[in-house]
Amino acid sequence: MWLIIAIFAVAAVVGLTMAFAAFQGKFPPVASAVLHGVLAATGLVLLIVAVVKGAAGAAVYALGFLLVAALGGFGMAFGFHARRKPLPKGFVAGHATLAVIGFLLLLAGALQLI
Repeated sequence: MWLIIAIFAVAAVVGLTMAFAAFQGKFPPVASAVLHGVLAATGLVLLIVAVVKGAAGAAVYALGFLLVAALGGFGMAFGFHARRKPLPKGFVAGHATLAVIGFLLLLAGALQLI
C-alpha cells in the first residue's frame, strides 16, 4: 500500500504545480499534465488491484473518491487542456478536493487511523 501512496503523493505534487498555474491564469505545461495523469492512473490501477485482492475499509472508500477525481481529471485533460482552453477553476478545485480526500483516506487506512 505504501508504494501506491508514494505514487499518489508524487502525482499530487505535480498536480499542485498545475493547479497553481491554472489559478494564476497560466496554461499548465503539457509535460506536467501527462506526468500527473500517468502517475495517477498507475496509482489507481494498483489500488484497484489491491482492493480486488482483498484490501478493505479505507482503501475502498479512497478508491471511490479517486475514481471520481480521475473522471474529472480525464474530462479536464481532454475537454480543456488538449484543446488549449483555460481550465475552469471550479473544476480544478473540485478535482483536487476529491483527490485529496481519497489520498487522506488511503493514508489514514495505511496508518491504521481509521
